[in-house]
This record gives sequence, C-alpha cells and structure tokens, in this order.
Amino acid sequence: MDDQSIELAHEERSPYDVLAAAIRRRRAILFVGAGVSMAVGLPSWQCLIDHLLDDLGLERGAIEGMHGGYQMLAEYYRLKRGGIGPLRSWMDRNWRVDPEKIGASKLHKLIVELDFPSIYTTNYDRNLETAFDVLDKRYAKISNAKEIASAPAGVTHIIKFHGDFDDDASLVLTETDFLNRLAFNSPLDVRFRADALGSTLLFIGYSMSDPNIRLLLHRIWQTWEDSGHRHDRPESFAFVAQRNPVQEAVLANWGITTVGPPDDARADDGLIQFLLNIRQCLEPPT
Repeated sequence: MDDQSIELAHEERSPYDVLAAAIRRRRAILFVGAGVSMAVGLPSWQCLIDHLLDDLGLERGAIEGMHGGYQMLAEYYRLKRGGIGPLRSWMDRNWRVDPEKIGASKLHKLIVELDFPSIYTTNYDRNLETAFDVLDKRYAKISNAKEIASAPAGVTHIIKFHGDFDDDASLVLTETDFLNRLAFNSPLDVRFRADALGSTLLFIGYSMSDPNIRLLLHRIWQTWEDSGHRHDRPESFAFVAQRNPVQEAVLANWGITTVGPPDDARADDGLIQFLLNIRQCLEPPT
C-alpha cells in the first residue's frame, strides 16, 4: 500500500475506530492527567499553592510573575524544611477520595473497562489504583525501576510517571525534580519511550498548554524524527474540552490529533461520552 492509500485508509476511520483497534491489539496507552482526578473531587493545583504559601508564611503576591508556580514553591519548601516529607504527608491526607465515590464514577469505571495494557499518569494520588481495586480488576503499580522489573505480565500496568506517595524519592514535585527529568532518561522515561514507539497514545485530563505535557509530546515527536521512520508512527490523540485551531496545528505537527467532545455530549460529560464511543466500537456487532 502506498503512502496515499495509507492516508486515505486513516481518513476513513474515526478516532474511536483507531483507538478501539489499538486496544484490541494491546497496542494502546492511556495517559491520565489531573482533570480526571478533579472530576471526583480532588483539590486543584491552586489548593496546593495556597497550602504552600500558608505553611511557609508567604503572602499571596509572593508568586506573582513567578514561572513554575507550585514547582518553585515546592523547591523553596524543600530548602526551608530540609525535605518534602511533611508536604507529601499533607498531600496524601488531603488528596484522598472516598472509594465509594470513585466506584460511582462513570469516568473511572470506563477507564478500567477499556482495559488499556498500560496507563501512565502524572497524578500523585491513588484514584486509579482505587478504581481498579473497587472494580476487582488486577493491576500492577509502577513508580520506580524495581517495580518495572517485578511487574507481572497480563495485567494493566499503572505507571506513576511523576511518582507515588508511597515512595518520596519517586516524586517529581519540585523545580529541581522537573528539571532533572528534562534529560528524559530515567527508568520510567526509558520504559515510556519503548512503549510509545509501538503504541497509539491517548491523553485525557490534560491542559494542552501545560509546558510539562507539551515537553513530553515534543520528546515523543523528536524520537520519531530522529529514527528516520516518522511516517510509520502510530496515530495518537489528545482529548480537549475546547477546540483551538492554533493548538491543533502545533500538536498535529508533533503527530498528535486533538479530539473534542462528541457533538451530542453535554458540556459536563464530554470525556465520558468520548470514552463511551470508544467502548461502543469495541463491542461486537449485534
């Protein structure tokens, strides 16, 4: 099949068809951002910033014009307190969601039911793990090299890309943590690069203006560009609540197709309807 035929074949398939086919072949990766946790009541990043300011005795104007927001504040916290242990403990206590609430979440239920072989998340909370527990679905949590090596095959791997509350050393929270990850060569980065090369990616719960996620998308694109086989890259998608032509053009250049809520979706359940459409494509025809 020539390049033009391949392009036409792709045009005939909706994002739902492409994602469903990748899930069937166990060649799909879900990437979950903070928006998914906020859907079940997790505090916003502003709540973390307010806590840091109060704990450090700083005025609200202390971070005006500061690039990096909570990351630089967390860096200052580590310098002043000698570590992030107390901050991690506060986050762990305040970012817990009642398991019953997660069990009742249509969004989390769909994530579990879609049965992605790997789910990457930059969220520190345990909401994904709780969803799998409540729905009695096996999984392996991965936040460091040891867990990469010991994770069993045949179950969903939940990869805590920015760390986990059970392991302070794994947390990517302060500005230094983020800058250290720019090299994109940690064990989790190596795992992700290998996974991304052979899989269709779906990003949900992210603001595509987030510089951290944009850096990640650019790194994936650069890996394919350097490989000399960019035309063979699997299709990848990012769900966005609102369409933006500038953003769409930039992400498309990086090989990411943005997908908005289905036309028949209500404003508050666009992502749920989007995932329902994927599940419908996975169901055998009647």
